[in-house]
Amino acid sequence: MRGLVWLKDEGAEYAEVDLTEEMIAVGVAIGTDPVPYRLEYTVRVLPGYITELLTVRAHGAGWSRSLDLRRSVHGAWSCETYEEGRLDGALPGGDMNVLNDALDCDLELSPLTHTMPVLRHGLNRSKGHVDIVTASVQVPHLHVSHHPQRYTHLGPNLVRCESGGLHADLVFDDDGIVVDYPGFAKLIGS
Repeated sequence: MRGLVWLKDEGAEYAEVDLTEEMIAVGVAIGTDPVPYRLEYTVRVLPGYITELLTVRAHGAGWSRSLDLRRSVHGAWSCETYEEGRLDGALPGGDMNVLNDALDCDLELSPLTHTMPVLRHGLNRSKGHVDIVTASVQVPHLHVSHHPQRYTHLGPNLVRCESGGLHADLVFDDDGIVVDYPGFAKLIGS
């Protein structure tokens, strides 16, 4: 079990992570964009670092939302949502039918969710690249969408993540945890 703290350009995140192949993480984040918010999450993955569950609760001044996103062993995604108050933008949830090729969740603005695909494919240690699809969760709205990404090994514990025409060269520690996400987040406590 590790306690992790990332300082972000737009806030901070703390997570307690059990790094077995059935990884479980519980975390909290605060952010400012597009509005100030507090977010709590739980991620549970199956052997092979495949997402089984992501629960998220986000709230701010006068609003709250929650999402319970699950992937069955057969690959079907489902979600339950709740919302109260007014938050301009996308509604929580989304079309789960477009996610059936996704093995991973991607909690937007969280460095932690890059761990699963990198460890599953050994890209922090071995040459190669992989194209994946994630069930991407927009923060703080908790809208879920189909999101392609490419991960490429650049060197020991250095992996490029490309998505939507953007890329970042992520630095990982030996456990597969992001320690530096340039221009976005840096691990400051572990």
